[in-house]
Amino acid sequence: MIVILMGVSGVGKTTVGELLAARTGWELLDADAFHPQSNIDKMRNGIPLTDDDRWPWLDRLHGVLRDKEQRGDSAILACSALKQRYRDRLAQGLADVRWVHLTGDFDLIKQRIEARKGHYMTAKLLESQFAALELPADALVLDVALDPASLSESIVRRLGLQATI
Repeated sequence: MIVILMGVSGVGKTTVGELLAARTGWELLDADAFHPQSNIDKMRNGIPLTDDDRWPWLDRLHGVLRDKEQRGDSAILACSALKQRYRDRLAQGLADVRWVHLTGDFDLIKQRIEARKGHYMTAKLLESQFAALELPADALVLDVALDPASLSESIVRRLGLQATI
């Protein structure tokens, strides 16, 4: 099974993913680590990525997920996946993908982004992410006003995942 934690920047995909990985023993893949430097430079400078910027990144992520599934491994991916066509590209040909949409109030998420240290994604880009977001029809939707531990527990319970601890 592949669980993809999606949503705009600052919702806590990586934080929840780390807790989920600890609970399940599955590997967490952070999509941010797969961006080419050119994408990182654009975002650091407050320039939104285009689809042309995203396709190679999404294809690389899809390849990693496909390899995991072919080996019989489960994994967690923390990835914005804001548009349906991005989600379709990530899940193409995979047998068991579960989507978890972490969502919340714009002001709360903006505060979280502004409080982060050392991340290239700026609060300035948050509006463009909210504007680009296409709500998924097939996702477990969780409000990030809850603490990350509660979110992780809810995902384990509601997706019927086997917890190792």
